[in-house]
Amino acid sequence: MKLNPYLSFNGNCDAAFMFYEKCLGGKIAFKMTYGQSPMASHTPAEQHNRIMHVTLETVGGALQGADAPPQFFPQPQGFSVSLNVDTPEEAEQIYKALSVNGQIRMPLQETFWAARFAMFIDQFGTPWMINCGKQA
Repeated sequence: MKLNPYLSFNGNCDAAFMFYEKCLGGKIAFKMTYGQSPMASHTPAEQHNRIMHVTLETVGGALQGADAPPQFFPQPQGFSVSLNVDTPEEAEQIYKALSVNGQIRMPLQETFWAARFAMFIDQFGTPWMINCGKQA
């Protein structure tokens, strides 16, 4: 079994995943809009460009998402996507890129458990944590 986050968006999934691809150094392996899907004839025309499913593959796993039908979009709450990295430099690089235009909850810093740790909500409303453990 593999666990991977599946994120819901309200019309900006494509922009979010293009941003995540750049920030996380991954590759979008699959992307389909509602208009490209077998459900196209059952989807209102104004929703055809919304993302039905996208998968971003990274070295450490996959991040998936979609634009939820507008009536079913939940505002993200009660979770964070947690990134665990090997070096403080990697933590700093990802934090600097991913937190652009976001809301910082805890800036990247050393803590009693981590060489670097941060919490923020990105510009698309997704909550993130970055953790780089201390070397033993």
